[in-house]
Amino acid sequence: MQLKYVGAMPVVSEKGVGFDQTKQDKYTLLNAAVELLEALSFGPTETTKHLHNVSGKEYSGDELVSLLEKYSEDLDDKFSSSQSETDKLKEELIQRVNEHTSLNDDGRRAWLNNIELMSDYYYQYVTNETAYKCALEALGQAIHDARIQEVTFPMFRNYGLVLHDLDYVLRHRKSPIDSTLTVETGKDGLSGKLSITHR
Repeated sequence: MQLKYVGAMPVVSEKGVGFDQTKQDKYTLLNAAVELLEALSFGPTETTKHLHNVSGKEYSGDELVSLLEKYSEDLDDKFSSSQSETDKLKEELIQRVNEHTSLNDDGRRAWLNNIELMSDYYYQYVTNETAYKCALEALGQAIHDARIQEVTFPMFRNYGLVLHDLDYVLRHRKSPIDSTLTVETGKDGLSGKLSITHR
């Protein structure tokens, strides 16, 4: 298993390959997610409000994997599903090509070849997405375990985007947790606050 940046989701056609910039590679959010996970994984505590201080560290792909292994019990199982998820994605794309009635044989062949050429790229994109989901689930568990009620964070380095995605994860846990994300202006500029209500 390897984590590395690949870029936005490919959009493949008979004419070539483009990229859907609305579906960014989750690798760009992994560093912030893992940094928050490291900062908030301290187990049960009396302190319920936390200020996340920025370390500024950029983790390598190998470091991200090691840290995720530390916090996610079934990481190998989740990563092994990346190949089947990639195969499923490719099957859906191939089916779309085969259902496209206005394509001639050359166009169909070119489109199918372009899908095959992007196989490794699709696999890495799905693997990065899987790693990000694992980080969010582990972060949700850390917040649950420590009964954290508030996290204040700076509005840069993707923390806000990660905590926005975490809001969905918290609400859909087996034991749901309500949260609200707000932005505040203080003497040091903009900061974000995740307010958490445990049921």
